Formats: sequence, C-alpha cells, structure tokens
Amino acid sequence: MAMFNPPHPGSVLRDYLGDISVTDAAKHLGVTRAALSRILNGSAGISVEMALRLSDALETSPDLWVGMQSKYDLWQASRSPRKKVGRLLSA
Repeated sequence: MAMFNPPHPGSVLRDYLGDISVTDAAKHLGVTRAALSRILNGSAGISVEMALRLSDALETSPDLWVGMQSKYDLWQASRSPRKKVGRLLSA
C-alpha cells in the first residue's frame, strides 16, 4: 500500500541529526553546507552517493534513504498532470 504524502527525506534526516549543526554535519559527510542545507530544506533530493555517506555516518542502510527518496519522488510525480498511457501488451 502506498504511503499518503510521504515526507521529504530531508525532514527525516533533520531528526537524525538532532542538535548537530548543519556546518558540522556537512563537514563530517564531506559535502558543502549549502548542499546539505538544500536536502534538509527539501529543495534537493538524496542521491545514492549521499545515501551511502549517510549510511556510514548514521549507521543506517543506504536503502532507507534511497527508498524514502523514491517514495517521495513517486508521490510528487503522481500528483502532477501527465499524459495517460495505455497498456502496451495485450493479455
């Protein structure tokens, strides 16, 4: 069953970081403060490279981050108008 309006993974990441500053977290992850800030604010997604970095730093699975991003992206795409495509193969 699909989740209704899943959160952006950046908001979940913000919870994981707790009181750690964006600057300190970015340095630890080896990314710019701006790049991490864009993720935390929901204006950028979590790439597979970032998922691997988060996995190492937070002792989580990279699948957790990639899965959250995928669910978020699919939900957002399903809300946008698009051309309906019929079935390709007949049964």
